[in-house]
Amino acid sequence: MESNVKEGHIIMSENNFEFEALNAAYYYPRAIVKEFAPYFNGKVVEVGSGIGQLARFFVEKTGEDNFTAIEPDAHFVRQFKNLHPHLKMIEGDAFTVDADYNCDTIVSVNVLEHIEHDVRELSRYRDLLEKNNGYLCILTPARPEIYSPIDKDFGHFRRYTIETLHDRLIKSDFEVEKIFYFNFTGYFAWWLNFKVLKNRSFNLGKVTFFDRYIFRISHFLESKLMRPPIGQSVVAIARSRKV
Repeated sequence: MESNVKEGHIIMSENNFEFEALNAAYYYPRAIVKEFAPYFNGKVVEVGSGIGQLARFFVEKTGEDNFTAIEPDAHFVRQFKNLHPHLKMIEGDAFTVDADYNCDTIVSVNVLEHIEHDVRELSRYRDLLEKNNGYLCILTPARPEIYSPIDKDFGHFRRYTIETLHDRLIKSDFEVEKIFYFNFTGYFAWWLNFKVLKNRSFNLGKVTFFDRYIFRISHFLESKLMRPPIGQSVVAIARSRKV
């Protein structure tokens, strides 16, 4: 079933996930890049690239030659290649690449929550980064109390807290350098729209308004003054332990 839009709402389907909502945002993807860009050194791999909504921003920092996308969904891979024909794409997942494949940075945005055995996945990232003592830059949905029907629609197994993500990273033999909640106001928007009202779709107008006039200001305050006590997402910067 393909995605569709009706009366300004993005109707969820198995093929579009969060993509249209991300495309409607301007400041949100740029804020993610700003958080991760200092750790883009050498060869950067994005795991779970989807159709490349974030890849186009990452490449502005890495350069085309240093960026590789990995995506397991053949439908998304085809779209990615059509949209970004000059970027390297591997169809598969972190276990598809050879065991001796190594990179300097792995980026994972809204991927880990889709994976049932998350420690196994993180351990694979660690293996790929180990040789170069590389960085993992990860963003994943936060706070289990706002897990809602739309999370289930997306195929989310869980939402993380700082403590649970930190624990998973340590178990995977990473050294956690930074971990914090991201998008304070988004927490309340998600709680109201999807937990309380139980909406099963995004409203394009509301997404655009939130991104331009609320998220833009709140993220500036979060990044410049103080990280929030809760958030819609949790961000972690972790480093693989040296061999």
